[in-house]
Amino acid sequence: MTNWYAVFVGFVVSVLAGIVAFALPGIGHVGAGLIGGFAAGYVAGGGLGSGFWHGLLSGALGGIVVALFVGLAGTVFGGLVGGPAGSLFGGMGLFLIAILVAFLLALNNAIGGAIGGVLKG
Repeated sequence: MTNWYAVFVGFVVSVLAGIVAFALPGIGHVGAGLIGGFAAGYVAGGGLGSGFWHGLLSGALGGIVVALFVGLAGTVFGGLVGGPAGSLFGGMGLFLIAILVAFLLALNNAIGGAIGGVLKG
């Protein structure tokens, strides 16, 4: 069963670490995902699988929030440039691509979550 408190903790830690990560582009953002996933996995506990799952969800939640903002921006700017069709295709296209990238980038959160879940036991 999913511990949504652990997912939320991991999400918040990832966001805060991501803000700090702007000082170290690239390395910092991977580290932010690992730290956020570790927090989610550690709070959830339950071993490798549970930590992996909670870390993955915390990273995906952050990615989905970013994808919503990207999709909204694509809708607004697509509407300004291409009218209604540009708004539809610009917003939805960007949103779908951002969701795919979010789930791929959530894998580092899942790895951190697995480590946190194992350490807590």
